[in-house]
Amino acid sequence: MSVNLSAYNKIKEQLKPYNAKLVAVSKIKPAADIQALYNLGQRIFGENYVQELQEKQALLPTDIQWHFIGHLQSNKVKYIAPFVTMIHAVDSMKLLEEINKQAVKFNRTIECLLQVHIAEEETKFGLSEKELEELLEQWREQQQDLPNIRIAGLMGMATNTDNLEQVRKEFNHLKSLQTSLKACFFADQDTFNELSIGMSGDYTIALEEGSTMVRIGSMLFGARI
Repeated sequence: MSVNLSAYNKIKEQLKPYNAKLVAVSKIKPAADIQALYNLGQRIFGENYVQELQEKQALLPTDIQWHFIGHLQSNKVKYIAPFVTMIHAVDSMKLLEEINKQAVKFNRTIECLLQVHIAEEETKFGLSEKELEELLEQWREQQQDLPNIRIAGLMGMATNTDNLEQVRKEFNHLKSLQTSLKACFFADQDTFNELSIGMSGDYTIALEEGSTMVRIGSMLFGARI
């Protein structure tokens, strides 16, 4: 078995009380490993690299929901727009506009998560709270011109630290931010309900703090070389 069946079953059981979704992060793993997890019932897979995602999508079942979870350049959107379900790391109005432009060409609606910088490390991508509010103000003014995107919620990565209370605090803050922005910008819309937080090392804390979507790779597929 190329995937960890016991870990998969354990995670699925842990997600049930929270009604949260599992994004199986399959970057750098072969299509055969994805197929093995698909055969166990998994349907949502996350990829970080555009070319790799294109190649895998062509080989694998058409009912897979592909989530792009890496940093996405505007000029690469066209390659995944025909099939991608959700883009997790949107961090600019320019990128939202390009996703809409490409989605229109294929008569599709693409779900988007806005990435917020909540970690202490400077290397992480993401919007500051001020930038996030400015982007949403701009989106509100232009949303009639962006009918083929749906802002589904927020995504964030906690600081890479052994201090789990700091991780919890960062997740809790993002959940509070999502709640307040939902009331301000999406009160009359059935969207902005997703919170993509939690990875292999901190997903149990993320669930306790309101995650609706955890992104797990190494626990399922083993360490990446």
